[in-house]
Parts: sequence; structure tokens; C-alpha cells
Amino acid sequence: MNYNKINNLLGWLCAFVATLVYVVTAERTASWWDCGEFIASAYKMQIVHQPGAPLFLMIQNIFSNMAMGDKTQIAYWMNVGSAVSSGLTILFLFWSITALGRKIFVGNANLSTALNPTQTIVVMGAGVVGALAYAFTDTFWFSAVESEVYAMSSLCTAVVFWAILKWEVRADEEGADRWLIFIAYVMGLSIGVHLLNLLVIPAIALVIYFRRSKQITKVGAFKAFMIGVVVLGLILWGVIQYLIKFAAFTDLFFVNTLGLGFGTGVTFFALLVVGGLIFGIWYSIKKVKPILNIALVSLGFIIFGYSSFAMITIRAKADPTLNNSDPDNAFAFLSYLNREQYGDEPLFKGKYFDAKPTDAFDAGNVYRKDKDKYVVARKKTKYSYDRETIFPRIYSDRGEHANFYRQYLGLGPEEKPTFSDNLKFFFGYQIGHMYFRYFLWNFVGRQNDVQGHGSTLEGNWISGIKPIDNMLVGGQSDLSTSEKENPSRNTYFFLPLIIGFIGAYWHFGKKQKDALVVLLLFFFTGLAIVLYLNQSPLQPRERDYAYAGSFYAFSIWVGLGVIAIWEFLSKKVNVKSAAIGATALGVFAAPVLLASQNWDDHDRSEKSLSRDMALNYLESCAPNAILFSYGDNDTYPLWYLQEVEGVRTDVRVVNLSLLSSDWYMRQMMKKVNDADALPINIDPEKIKDGVRDVIYYYDYQIPGNVDLQAALEVMLSDDPQNKVPLQSGESANILPTKNLKLQVDKQAVLANKAVPAIWQDSVVDSLTFTYPMGYVSRAELSVLSILANNNWKRPIYFTTTTPQQFYLGLDKYLVSEGFALRLIPVDTKVEDAEQGAVQHTEEVYDKIMNKYQWGNISKAKYLDPDTYRYLTFYLSSIFGETAQNLLQDGKKKEAHDVVLKAYENLPKKIFQMGEAMSYIPLLDAMYQTGESAKAKEIALRNLTYIKENMHYFASNQYIKDLSAERNVRLALVGLQRLKMLGEQYKDADVQKATAELWKQYGYFFGE
Repeated sequence: MNYNKINNLLGWLCAFVATLVYVVTAERTASWWDCGEFIASAYKMQIVHQPGAPLFLMIQNIFSNMAMGDKTQIAYWMNVGSAVSSGLTILFLFWSITALGRKIFVGNANLSTALNPTQTIVVMGAGVVGALAYAFTDTFWFSAVESEVYAMSSLCTAVVFWAILKWEVRADEEGADRWLIFIAYVMGLSIGVHLLNLLVIPAIALVIYFRRSKQITKVGAFKAFMIGVVVLGLILWGVIQYLIKFAAFTDLFFVNTLGLGFGTGVTFFALLVVGGLIFGIWYSIKKVKPILNIALVSLGFIIFGYSSFAMITIRAKADPTLNNSDPDNAFAFLSYLNREQYGDEPLFKGKYFDAKPTDAFDAGNVYRKDKDKYVVARKKTKYSYDRETIFPRIYSDRGEHANFYRQYLGLGPEEKPTFSDNLKFFFGYQIGHMYFRYFLWNFVGRQNDVQGHGSTLEGNWISGIKPIDNMLVGGQSDLSTSEKENPSRNTYFFLPLIIGFIGAYWHFGKKQKDALVVLLLFFFTGLAIVLYLNQSPLQPRERDYAYAGSFYAFSIWVGLGVIAIWEFLSKKVNVKSAAIGATALGVFAAPVLLASQNWDDHDRSEKSLSRDMALNYLESCAPNAILFSYGDNDTYPLWYLQEVEGVRTDVRVVNLSLLSSDWYMRQMMKKVNDADALPINIDPEKIKDGVRDVIYYYDYQIPGNVDLQAALEVMLSDDPQNKVPLQSGESANILPTKNLKLQVDKQAVLANKAVPAIWQDSVVDSLTFTYPMGYVSRAELSVLSILANNNWKRPIYFTTTTPQQFYLGLDKYLVSEGFALRLIPVDTKVEDAEQGAVQHTEEVYDKIMNKYQWGNISKAKYLDPDTYRYLTFYLSSIFGETAQNLLQDGKKKEAHDVVLKAYENLPKKIFQMGEAMSYIPLLDAMYQTGESAKAKEIALRNLTYIKENMHYFASNQYIKDLSAERNVRLALVGLQRLKMLGEQYKDADVQKATAELWKQYGYFFGE
């Protein structure tokens, strides 16, 4: 067999192995975060959140057909789509490594130039080690088993880098530049998946320079690099943004000035661009200008690939169920592409987090489409501040960010940050914590999967070599059993990292130009992203997926490390034995080690809580309900379950964080699936973009509670008497009081069965409440309008994870019906009751026994943090509270049913210290219902967890670590309550264990 056949065969074999592993370990249903939205949107060709991924959705739609009509399998087959994309990424990575390895021996010689058998072994060994090492890294494997864009984006990156290496070998052949055009087309297509692929361009520019330049100089290389950066900028801003911006403003001229229809300007501009490209290409051929020719042809193919975004506007005009931003016109589409919904982060100049605005100025118009023309919806506003800096890194004043900056930087409450603090946060947090920690996860090891915000105990890297870990990381002495047995604790002993460093050092020594290309790829897909994203702290999830391309580049060096080791060994033994030995060493030190360590926490085949939580939310609702949700992990699984599996489509899911947008509020006024439109009853003209974006509270000092309908009339009035003047000279609507009331039609309440039978005698005459916020966005305005117009025809619910402020002060009228809180016209609050909603126990019992599903959490070998963070809610609010309420009602048999259901469906281990406390109501119910043995088993298990972790904290003197302090406080409460439980039910074993634990660690608690 010749080199090419071996290269192809082993490449496809690596791809097959990787794909098989991904298919086996893929999640069987929708995963957390964006996956539910992507699956639902791909299935019905709908519009996802900005800036969209149309090509990804279209390809995933193809994979959905593999389900053969079984809607419950559609999510799995889309996950398989990511698995296949990831497997193909490994194929092209293998070929890239072997191409670079082959150049060590024969340079850019024709592919027909043969390597000797030893060289072939070591080059193929490098490909296998590097490709499979990357296949089993933490970050890449995670994305490979779920329906997200990052797997397909990695494939685009791999194809482009492989293609430039193919061009490099053939650059002297006639027609070789077709490879460059191919690269341009793939890049254009990749925009419809994710923009990360474009970061390969500077590396490509260097490859072209090194291959085509007759004389290589440092100045020439720098110029080539800068040209690559400029090309990257031209595509990122010129093609992706300004092309659409020019089209939008051309449409503005055609519509507003010439009086033509919407879209005519866009059509004219598109024809102008196409005509200009055709003319330019014709001119370049006629005048024999090859560089201009290939530049224009490549630009044409980039735009052609980019045209996948036409799907966005086409489907937006069809107004599908999920139609994020409704980008059906040029300006809405421009806003969609620019991610204006999310705002901008400052890059070159900006404020400190404690800065105060000193001036405001206009920064352009925002246009919206009206009936027959575009109008200015509002002005963009920018601010100047009293304290600004270049290269701003500590700029965010949102939420708890300012407190985090002060804590991280050691600043006092009133101490002003300096530029050195700015750099300290950049190097320590943005680079250290948010990049190099992730890098080390992939090639050194990972402590656990608890999301870390800087704590020693959470989400750190480790190697498995205890002295080194204690010195560099800390906290690796006397690990608890739970920590040692944590599936997400992965130790690689620095081996993949060392092989990669060996490969990089050797590569720079042997082929400095090629190594520089790989270094550029490594930098631009890693640290350059850190610079560009300028991430604020307290991210809602780990962000390592953004840097997968950087880990891809390092894996090339992991592969080339095999050749470096071979070269060293060949001085000690014969070259063939050295080749086999180096390959074997690399295989076991990288892919085998990574696969064996990472399998247990990347096997998601047994998990289903994302899907089952959505089911439980829906099953908590009465028919034809309105369900308000807030976060991604509440909403996206709900969208998936309704849009794909068709479950409970009578329930109208309303995302409160989107409801502040005019487009989403309009969509809520339309019927969807089996769910009627929301009874908002507001003229869309009164809430369109730029009109009542925010209504501020202005205290008119009105005595008593004002009728809600009257307050709405004031907020929606166009009468100048109902507005207040602004500094700009304009006037704005206001909320005149926070003290509101909603009159209750008791006959309508009873007729619509809006109140459970047990509370029908307690219906109040009106709901009186105090509005909690100082402003009213479209979200709150919509909820208030629904309350005023619904008249109890449709049940109204909030998911239990909705922030309390969005209850709008109606907390005392909420009852728990399981995983959702229902609004009823009954004041259910008791003065001495603990905080939280009163439970409709009979209803929750029925759902626990007959409707709810539990995500296989009792049997799955691995649960991720997004899954197990729900356990405390299961323990306290679902099982524990329900069992306790049933016992209080004298329903011991039903309480026993709940206890057994809990024991059967909850995990047989503890994941967080808070669970020890949350178990108490359930354990108490177990003792009362005759399940003392089960209660003892769980109590002793929890005490063991507390004991081991307290020993861990004590031995490492972690009491100053904020995470440890929190866990110690939770341990104290859990221990006290378990102690009381043991004494109450005279459980000698529990009493003995708590007494010993208190005696040993009482000093932690001041005793």
C-alpha cells in the first residue's frame, strides 16, 4: 500500500472511531442551554437567537429525517448530526497533521514522492495521536454529543486549514488556486454556522506568503500577516455587516424617497453587487490581473456561501412560531446580524465599572418598518464618563459585577480601580481563569465540573500529581471520597501537554514557518477571542467551547510530538523500533489516557432531565394555561417539547426576558399551535419599537390602591396630561403609583374553576399588590394587561425558577402546583409561614404519582451541574413538602407513596452540601411513614458526605475560600437538623454519627 492509501485509510478509521464514540455517548434528547431552541428551529425551519445559524439549521433538518417520523427521536438524530460533524473534523485534523509531518521529510514535494516505511509509520502515528487526542479532549467531546453549532463550526475550521495545506503542496500546478476559491466558499458557508472559522485567515495569509514569495523576510511575513488581519476585518465587518448595512440604507432611499415598495432597494443593491463582481472578474481576465481575479472570485464565493442567510428573511416573512427578532426587513435583519439585542462590549476605550456618566450624545438612528415607509424609532445614545481608560477590562456595572471586581481585585467599598487593576483582571481572570484554565482542562486535567468563578474548590485544573497540584492549584490534600470518585475529576498527569510542548518546540526547530502558521492558528482561535469578547465576570455557564479551535491547533503539536520523540529515540534504538515505540507512547499518553479519563463524564446517553423538566413544567399547568418562564434552561426545553414532540401545545409559553421586545410582544398576540393569543389587548402601534420602550415610575402620591385598568390607561394614554416632560424636550408615559389593585369577578372565578375547591370560599374581592420595580418594560406591561383582561378565563403560571421580581408583587396570591406557581385570587400567605408559596398538595400528589418524569437521575452514571442543581428543589419543594403536607392532612398512605417515589427516583449519592439540609423534610416523612431504614441509609450517607468534606476543608485550611465558607455554613445547618432528626426518632446510629461529627468539627462552628 502506498502513502496516500494508508493516509486515507487511517484518516477515515480515526473519523469512524471518533464518530462511533460520539454516537454512543450522545444525549438521547435535547440538552440544556441553546440545544432545545436549535432543535425546535431546525425541525420547523424557524428563527433562532441572534445572529442566527441558517446553514446549521438546514443541515440539522436533514438529520431530523433519520428519525423516520418518530418525533421522540428527532433530538437524538440531530445530536448525531453533531457527532458526524465532529467525526469529520477528526478526519481533516488527521490529514492536516500528516501533511505537516510529511513536510518534515520531503517539504512541498509532490504527493507521489514516497516516504520510506519508517517515515510513514511515524507520520501516521503522529496523525493518529494528534487527531484522537483532540477527539477525546474535554471541550471538543462535550460539543460533539449535542445539537449545537460548535461541532459543525469546528468542521469548517478543519476543512479550511486542511485545504490550505493541500493548496500548498499543489501551488505550482496549473489550476491550483481553485483550492483558495474552495476555501473562500467554505468560509462563506461557515458564516451560516458560526464566525469562529474566519479566524484561520491570518494563518492562511502566512501560508500563501511562505509558499509564493521568492524571498522570505520578517518584514514580508509581517506584511502578509497584516493583510490577513485586514481580510479578516473586511469579511467580519465589510461583508457580514456593511454589505447588509448598505443594502438597508439603499432600501431606505428607495422606499422613503422614491416611494417604492419594501425590498426594492435591497434587490437593486444585490444586482449592483453581482453586476460589479461580474464586471470586475471580466476586467481582471481581460487585463490579465490574476491577483485581482482570484480576490474577486473568492469574494463572490464568500458572498455566495453567506447567502444561506436568505433563509432567515424568507422564514421570518412566513412568521413561524419561533421567530426571534422577526427580521423580515432590511433594518430588522441588520439589527439581527449585529446582535444589537445583546449590546456591545468596549474594546479599545471605555469606562471603569464605578464611573459616572458626564454627558450623552446621539450615535445614529434606529429605523423600523412602518406601514409604507421606514421611520426613526429612536436614537442611539452613547455616553461619556468621568473615568475612562484605554483597553477597558473592568467596565461592567450590571448586577453583581461591580462587587465581583472589588472582591477579585481586593478593592475597598469606595476605592477607585486603576489601570493596573484593569490589567490584573485581564491577565488573572480573562486570560488565566477564562482561557488557560480551560486549556489546562483539556491537556492536564480537571478538578470537577462545578462552575467556578474564581474559587479554589470549583472548576479548577489539576494534573493528578498531588505535590504539583498542591503547589500550583491548592486543595488536593485529603480529598473526600465524593471528590475522588467524581466522574468529572480527570487527571492526565501533564502528559498530553508535555507531548504538545515537545511537538511545538521541535516543530519550531525543524520547520519554523509551518510552526508559525500553527502558532497563529492557536493564537487567533484562543487569546485573540479573549481580547475580542472582553468577558464580564459571573458568566451563566462555562465558555470553553469558544476556544475549541485553539485546542485544535495545540493538538497538531501533540501529534507532531510523536515525530519529535521518534527522533530522540532513534538515537538509542533502530529507527523502525523507535517509530513504533514513539507511536505507542503517544497513543497511550494522549488519546487512550484522555478517553479513559473523560468517558464517564462525557457519556450523556443516560440523561434526560432537560426534556423531563420541561415536561414537568407543562404538566404542572391546567389546560389552556399561560406559563411565564425566564431563563434559557427554562424556556428552550419547553420550546423543544412543544414544537418537536408536540407535548401540551395548549399551554402558551411566554419568555419574560424576550417579552420586553416589541416583536415578541406582537407574536404573543397571535394564536400558536393549540394555544390562543394572550389577552394583552394593546394596540400594537402603542408598543412598537421606539414607542413606550420603558415607562418609568413617577410618584403622584395617590392615596390607596389604584385600579389596574386605570393605571394601564395612564401608561398607554396619548394625552399630554398623562405624560411628564423629559430633559430632551419630549414627554413620556409614567406609572403614577406602585400601589395597585385588580378587581375580582367572583362569578367568573367560579365559572372558570380558577380556584381549587379547597379555596373557593376564600376568594378575595380584589388583588392588592405593590409593584416592585421603578420602571415598566413591555414585559411587565404585557403581564399587567393580561391580568386586567383575562378575567380568570385562562390559568396563569410562573415557572418556579422565575426571579421573584417578575411576580410583580403578587407573591401572596401564588400557590405551588408542583414545578409551577399558579396565580389565584386567594390570599394564601400565613403570617408565620416560611417564605415560599403555599402548596396545592392534592394536585401535586397526583402529578408526582402519575405525570411527572424524573430524567433518569437515579440511574444515570453521571449528572452534570445543570442537572443536579435542581436536586435541592426536588428534595424540598416536590417530595419533602408534599409528603409533609400529606402527613399534616392525615393522609399517611399518600405520604408513604411520595416517600417511596422519592427513594426510587432520587440519586443514591449526594452532589452538593445544600442537599444535606434539603433532605430533612423527606427524611422526617420517611421516619413517620415507617421507612426508618431508608431514612437511616440516607441520613448516614449525608453525614458521611459532610464528614469527608469537613475534613477536606480543615486539612487544606480553606475556611477563607468563599466557596468553602458557604459549604461550611450549609454543613452546619445540615448537621444540626440531622442531629435533631436522630434525637426525635431515637435513631441511635444517626445520633452517634452526628455527635462524633460535632465533636470533631465543632470548632468550625465556634464551639
